[in-house]
Amino acid sequence: MSQRAFRKGVEDLGNGLLAYVQPDGSWGWSNAGLITDGDRSLLVDTLFTLDLTREMLGAFRDATPAARHIDTLVNTHANGDHTFGNQLVEGARIVASAACLEEMRERPPEQFRDTMQRWRENGEAGRFMHEVMGAHFDFSGIVFTPPDTTFSGRTDVMVGDTQVELHEFGPAHTLGDIVAYIPSAKTVFTGDLLFSEGHPILWAGPVGNWIDACEAILGWDVDIVVPGHGPVGDKQALRAMRDYLVYTRDAAKARYEAGMNYADAAWDIAFDAYDSWLDRERVVVNVAQIYRELSGGSISPERSELQKLMGRYRAGARSPHEAPACNCGHDH
Repeated sequence: MSQRAFRKGVEDLGNGLLAYVQPDGSWGWSNAGLITDGDRSLLVDTLFTLDLTREMLGAFRDATPAARHIDTLVNTHANGDHTFGNQLVEGARIVASAACLEEMRERPPEQFRDTMQRWRENGEAGRFMHEVMGAHFDFSGIVFTPPDTTFSGRTDVMVGDTQVELHEFGPAHTLGDIVAYIPSAKTVFTGDLLFSEGHPILWAGPVGNWIDACEAILGWDVDIVVPGHGPVGDKQALRAMRDYLVYTRDAAKARYEAGMNYADAAWDIAFDAYDSWLDRERVVVNVAQIYRELSGGSISPERSELQKLMGRYRAGARSPHEAPACNCGHDH
């Protein structure tokens, strides 16, 4: 299934499982899931804004009576497009990894909203973030609503008689990534350990953890894979993600060993096999993270620097040293 083929809304996965997907799966347009058994329910992730989360919850309620009251909410990781709607799932127990809770506390939605409001005036980095997220979402009214139950490693949650295995694989995309695996339904909700038909972004690393996560899930008895972003698919999407990460790791390592700096390396690596994938500018962050690992942390660019370079990459700059033309009306 291609990015252009999937539609917004609820997909019935069978066995009491539903997915809620948001095209086109780019920055901020994330997915959620619902696991039901009788009148019991578990929600996998909320969405980026209160309006989007209300729409998702309403669609699930229209699809099944079990969604009228959510017993348990699982946050797969700390990013706002999977947690900012938590306050709307009233009365639910909220479960996440301990590392996820730590990261949520470091970047609460109130802080994110303040940053978002300054993006337009924050140079190239801010203009890029406003383009990909700030211009599309309304973050008003969001109140920090953290998990009240945390774990490390693995824990199981029962939804009626249905067993849901929560496996921690972070740090990878973020510090505390987990997936929700339902063995009886041969289904896994991966959170952002899978961007289907989209370039991933390695905010935390190490890249080896992410590759290992893909390998582990590929070893499970799984027919249906619900990504954090993009269309519902199967193991082929996970194989493609694993292969992408291996290719990026090896290509970045070769350039690191040749003495090329991380930004030039990001521009130099060919991603022709992934031309149809969204958000190619994320290669800047991925290469920088691999360089950080290879250098033992001595190469560690600030996030604002990475955002600036992603903006240049997205704008089609021929090199990381070529600033794009600015039409914002400001003097630079």
